[in-house]
Amino acid sequence: MDNEELVPVEVFCTTYHVETKLIDTFEESGLVEITVQQQERFIAFAQLRQVEKLVRMHEDLGINIEGIEAIENLLERVEQLQTEMTRLRNRLRRYGDTD
Repeated sequence: MDNEELVPVEVFCTTYHVETKLIDTFEESGLVEITVQQQERFIAFAQLRQVEKLVRMHEDLGINIEGIEAIENLLERVEQLQTEMTRLRNRLRRYGDTD
């Protein structure tokens, strides 16, 4: 991964006015993946939107880490169900059901 695709954890935390401990907790919970290069920690650019969402849930809404984990699991399950429903609808359309 190029350095252009990575954001230092310290820069992220300074920008969003959060402690690095919060990002550490997200990582320990498996909510965020941190990349370490030359003893510096980075967040992948592709994960920034997700990390921003987690920070907002924790800081703005006051949701604890366990609550965030539960919400993320439920959102992932909803997404899986929506994908399955779309797939099943497409199969039904092939058999003439134009609902």
